[in-house]
Amino acid sequence: MHPRIPRQSAREPSGPPPVSPDDDVRLSAELTAVVSGARRRALRDGDRQIDTAHLLHSLLDADAEAYAVLEAEPQLPRLLGYLVQRSIGYGLRWQGTVEDSGAVPVVTAAEGFSPLAAGAMDHAWTRAERRADGPARGTDLLAAILVDPGSRAVEVLTRAGIDARAVLARVDEPSEPEGLWGGPPRSSR
Repeated sequence: MHPRIPRQSAREPSGPPPVSPDDDVRLSAELTAVVSGARRRALRDGDRQIDTAHLLHSLLDADAEAYAVLEAEPQLPRLLGYLVQRSIGYGLRWQGTVEDSGAVPVVTAAEGFSPLAAGAMDHAWTRAERRADGPARGTDLLAAILVDPGSRAVEVLTRAGIDARAVLARVDEPSEPEGLWGGPPRSSR
């Protein structure tokens, strides 16, 4: 009995190019899971490259900190609906096209990513380096995919009624230091 879905080899010229390894030390464990999830979504959707909408969808699925930034949005269910129906409706016009707004230089080092997604990965690593407290996290990538107003992630957010600039501002807000039990410090009460 033959499988219903043919196996795809990374060496097949018609298949998607390989994406950078999951064990990149510049990524937190959560962000590694995000990239793996985005790769699975791209393959499932028949896309040759991971784009910023794949990354956004995976961030919301796999990274609690990134999800928390958008959790208060009343339009979050609509956003999730658009992301889920990408392969059957909303994102069909993206199939077979490369995500590139032309606003950022083309990055070719991250094979398997669209130019904007590769640029976002580089931007996330740069944010983590400036922070100097470890590898890139989900909120670094969330901020990075929202920088370019021409990205597919921003397009989906806008279509869902969410202001990407306001989300970016929330990501960049300094977080309140936590007290011993996870709440605000007692001195601020």
